[in-house]
Amino acid sequence: MNPVRTGRFEQAVLPHLDAAYNLARWLTRNDRDAEDVVQEACLRALQFFDGFRGEEGRGWLLSIVRNTCYTWLRKNRAPAAEPFDEELHSAAYKSESPEAAALQNADRRMLRAALEELPVEFREVLVLRELEGLSYAEIAGIAGIPAGTVMSRLARARGRLGQLLAGRLNKESQRGL
Repeated sequence: MNPVRTGRFEQAVLPHLDAAYNLARWLTRNDRDAEDVVQEACLRALQFFDGFRGEEGRGWLLSIVRNTCYTWLRKNRAPAAEPFDEELHSAAYKSESPEAAALQNADRRMLRAALEELPVEFREVLVLRELEGLSYAEIAGIAGIPAGTVMSRLARARGRLGQLLAGRLNKESQRGL
């Protein structure tokens, strides 16, 4: 492979591998599957790198990851076998006391479980917007949908997530009584 092409590929793709894994993880709901999907997506990105026109590498790679995920999901449709451990994937995890750590972990588990209950198209836009910080236009480009659809899905996803969390909190408070 041409060293110049290799260098350009590394510059365009490597800085965005964490975002690629994050998206794949939330779509597949499994660490190992996400790793496989990102590896496959990187191979596809390398194979089709000549079609990359120097635009934002992050959006280009996330589009490939998204498409690879949906292809993988259609083929495998297996339920998640391994729970996602937020502590392992969060460098910002810090707690002041064991009690605070327990509460943070409970909140994270509740949020993660609620997120995983959402339909994949809602999880996708929430992850891209809230976790990856992409704009509506960037999400629209990655997902291949109009920006209005992105906004609609986000609103519906946030609403449904709020309902799921409220239901979980209600169950938790009833158990505590």
